[in-house]
Amino acid sequence: MENKRRDFLKTACAPVALSMFGISVLEACSSGDDTSLPANDTSSSDDKTSTTATIDLSSSSFSSLSDIGGWKNYLEKDLLLLRISETEIRAFSNVCPHQGTQNKWSHGNGKFTCSQHGRSFDDGCSGSLICYTAKIEGETLTVTII
Repeated sequence: MENKRRDFLKTACAPVALSMFGISVLEACSSGDDTSLPANDTSSSDDKTSTTATIDLSSSSFSSLSDIGGWKNYLEKDLLLLRISETEIRAFSNVCPHQGTQNKWSHGNGKFTCSQHGRSFDDGCSGSLICYTAKIEGETLTVTII
């Protein structure tokens, strides 16, 4: 057993070995230069895949969105939906940026609050919650999730 630990300590990078004893060191574990990465990658970011969620707003499941200020935690698609006006619904990721919780949201005073830890997030698209493009056509809401 002692030989295995000694062999590990010899081959492990110093920060990993030191962290076992409660000493933290900020350093990468790589012992060499990684020159295989391009210096300046100017290629377009077309490799992002997006999915689309299509929602029938006339469904009774989405009746909470019929009034301005109404909202819904749409767990099936991991979305928080908020009615802003007759022509706008905002769509956010329902994954809490702090704890990752998805099912403990409330909304009020322009903020979504995660009851897992009590942290609040603005309901504008410039806040901490990921905001997606949403478009209403008749009774159909289309959300593009990137």
